[in-house]
Amino acid sequence: MQFIKNLTRGFPTITGIRWFNLSVLVITPALSLYGLLYVPILQKTVVCTILYYIYSMLGITAGYHRLWSHRSYNASFPLQVFLILAGASAVQGSCYWWARRHRSHHRHTDTDFDPYNSERGLLWTHIGWIIFESDLKTGPADISDLRKDSLVQWQHRWYFVILTIFGYLLPMVIPGLLWGDWKGGFFFVGALRMTACHHSTFCINSVAHYLGSTPYDDKHSPRDHLISAILTMGEGYHNFHHQFPMDYRNAFRWYQYDPTKWFIAMCHSLGFASHLRVFPSNEIEKGALTMKLKALKDVQDSIEWPVPPQELPIVTWETFQEESQTRTLLLISGFIHDASFFFDSHPGGPALLTRNSGNDMTASFFGGIYAHSHAAHNLLAMMRVGILAGGVEVPAEHAIPPSQQLVIRTGASH
Repeated sequence: MQFIKNLTRGFPTITGIRWFNLSVLVITPALSLYGLLYVPILQKTVVCTILYYIYSMLGITAGYHRLWSHRSYNASFPLQVFLILAGASAVQGSCYWWARRHRSHHRHTDTDFDPYNSERGLLWTHIGWIIFESDLKTGPADISDLRKDSLVQWQHRWYFVILTIFGYLLPMVIPGLLWGDWKGGFFFVGALRMTACHHSTFCINSVAHYLGSTPYDDKHSPRDHLISAILTMGEGYHNFHHQFPMDYRNAFRWYQYDPTKWFIAMCHSLGFASHLRVFPSNEIEKGALTMKLKALKDVQDSIEWPVPPQELPIVTWETFQEESQTRTLLLISGFIHDASFFFDSHPGGPALLTRNSGNDMTASFFGGIYAHSHAAHNLLAMMRVGILAGGVEVPAEHAIPPSQQLVIRTGASH
């Protein structure tokens, strides 16, 4: 009981159960399991199951999602028919119903107006919102184009007839008529394929909001991960998608796994798709750079840095000379450095430091005796204890340690 409470901790107030959805999501996996245990598995049926799975998933990813939810490309009428029938075969609701909720998800991400709000937990986003009625209301979204789309409206009106044919009958008939495997068609091409389609798609709403990195923005929960992409026909680069939803690609980099992108690109080359929309690469790289700088800023903030010059005391020449009699003080680039703690670690030996205490060693440090490394310059800056009154003229690169020449600052700068 405690385990169930933990799983449902983020759930909203449940007001009912969607019995049709629950029946499909319980009976279909049960049939799949029965088939795997008791029905002979034929190689042709395995191939048919995989191909029909790809067909159904493309109906969701290339059709319901990238075409009708985001209008990321234009599709010819034959391609639209192919995709809307494929989407129905996945048995995940009509395109009109699916796209309406997905647009709301993007507009109201991670809020109570988001139908699969990730703040309510992995179980809710994966399956809870589908099988339970609650007191939550889906947020508003513009679907005027979907209302005017005659094909979308036709599928919505005849959805249950279409899903019966393409979701249940056709998967059984193909292997049944072609090689006599009616049972394999029903249990594998039908039930097992449908179960895989359901949970592959559900992973877009659940796993893709929890697993992976945020290379473009971390304001909301979507993440990028190869595993999510493999599970969802390329939809797993979800952080990219939520930042650039109108882009027909989910995977921006050429080496990333996105078979849905490849399918749309192939349709474009064959003349079935046009006007593939892409977000400007320059702006995409800005987002990626911002997140890299943010990560570097976190590293930068964890490092100890020299005392800022404005916080150092101004020291007269006389005081500098007096203090250098009791500790090893060196003047370099206008800054007074206390090298006492470095006395025994100096590679040139302690004598070099002691005999030059109270002297201006700028020229010697920058090549007169030895051209010190950037690491030595960074370490030297940590020894600053004051600034000489009146100062000295030095090149800027000598006054600023290498580690601070590319320092990341937040807020407006001029």
